[in-house]
Amino acid sequence: MKHLAFLYGLFILAVIVLADLGRLDVVGWVSRIPLGDKVGHFILYGILTLLIDLALLRALRGLSPRLLVLRAALTLALIIGLEEVSQRFFSSRSFDLLDLMFSYLGVIVFSLAALYIKRPEGSTT
Repeated sequence: MKHLAFLYGLFILAVIVLADLGRLDVVGWVSRIPLGDKVGHFILYGILTLLIDLALLRALRGLSPRLLVLRAALTLALIIGLEEVSQRFFSSRSFDLLDLMFSYLGVIVFSLAALYIKRPEGSTT
């Protein structure tokens, strides 16, 4: 799982670099779909969150799952926020608070999904 999380993280990093360079024309069709860009933020960062959370929950079994997921979510929120703000420095990009909100929503929803997936057997919570 950690290898998959790492590779997916590299994929997102490549998307960010290509977007910063103005070379992300391949996914231009997404912007023509109503809220396509927002859904993209939700899904991309949500999947990254899920993969990281599941890798952490598998590797660090002795620690509190909720605390692990919370720490991962806060770390990702900081990194995602910095990346969105950094877009102000690239002519091919633009800061969008709504993009950031959908990114954070993806982190929250997929963090909860990771906790649900990895809940102890017999637990109903």
